[in-house]
Amino acid sequence: MTSPASARPVVPLPLVIIAGCIIAAIGFGTRGAFGLFTLPATEDLGLSREQWAMAMAVQNLVWGIAQPFAGGFADRYGTGRVLAVGGLIYALGVLGMSFSTDVVSLTLTAGIVTGTGIAVASFGVVMAAFGRVVPAEKRSFVFGIATAASSAGQFIFAPLGQGFISAFGWQMALVWIALLLLLIIPLSAALRGRSVSTPGEADMPFMQALSQAWGHGSYRLLVIGFFVCGFHLAFINVHMPAYLVQCGLSPEVGSWTIAVIGLFNIAGSLLSGWLGSRLPKQILLATIYFLRAIAIAAFLLFPVTEVTAYTFAAAMGLLWLSTVPLTAGLVTLFFGPRYMGMLYGVAFFSHQLGSFVGVWLGGVVYDQTGSYSLVWYLGIILGLASAALHLPINERSVSSFRIQPA
Repeated sequence: MTSPASARPVVPLPLVIIAGCIIAAIGFGTRGAFGLFTLPATEDLGLSREQWAMAMAVQNLVWGIAQPFAGGFADRYGTGRVLAVGGLIYALGVLGMSFSTDVVSLTLTAGIVTGTGIAVASFGVVMAAFGRVVPAEKRSFVFGIATAASSAGQFIFAPLGQGFISAFGWQMALVWIALLLLLIIPLSAALRGRSVSTPGEADMPFMQALSQAWGHGSYRLLVIGFFVCGFHLAFINVHMPAYLVQCGLSPEVGSWTIAVIGLFNIAGSLLSGWLGSRLPKQILLATIYFLRAIAIAAFLLFPVTEVTAYTFAAAMGLLWLSTVPLTAGLVTLFFGPRYMGMLYGVAFFSHQLGSFVGVWLGGVVYDQTGSYSLVWYLGIILGLASAALHLPINERSVSSFRIQPA
């Protein structure tokens, strides 16, 4: 058994949090800006909306597949090393996107390489580091801070990405973004360290931990419900800018809509993290999914204008990543911080399956019908279903992950 002292950060805790938040902002901000490239890239390369959506869908799927492995490696070998490697892969993938000329090269660079980089340099790995060094009573709030930092990145990178596109064209814009991603490598040094067992916490092989975790009904419900979060976020993130142009608004409105989502999610994530330490997390999650369904339904009831677009963006922003600190908080509550990277990664894989379906289905439905309406309606139904799934979750630790007294 490793002493709890070995789990202490080798860098002062405030610097760990600051560096982790900057990494989360750069990584998620870049990913959030990809929807701005939908129209210029497809028009320049002669791709259909479905072909572009498939590359983005593959990105989300690869991100989801790689996330549990990235979390597991971070738990075992250290978050700093994993984040540094992820930052390099992420930058190479985005750089490769700028040189893509057809759907095959785009799927390889934007889909497989970039998706792997996002997973390995993701805020999920950052939160695994936070879960290791932050006291239990403060974890939900610090997870909220990390999530808010991700949203701040989206708020910054959406107008920044559109500015790069307008000034340099979409290909050179990706080159500049790739250079910014390289900042993750030096920042990762502050998050070095790995998870260790603490007194009272069972130590078991990772696959045994995964098997026991999956046998916990509340964890299964959490994982299944997280699928819907990915569906909503990826569909809106990738297709919303193009949808608003289709409705007669300018590309700049599309970029600022994504930015407004990021801005309001700063407040939403902080509020979610704060409430998560005071109220039942499963009830908060059910409420978030229910309100998402209401927000989408209200958006569809009114004509699309700049006012309704920004209002919808603000409402969705409050609910955007507010699921993340609550979901991560429940995972650490169920199983402790020792396996948080891997077990949250499994939940996030479900999230990314939803992202794959949301992005890909949006492209298919648009190419077949000339409209996104069917996917919007499906988003309402899935939001209500996920709200119902979270209500039976039992907020308590799992005894098999604790050493039982003799």
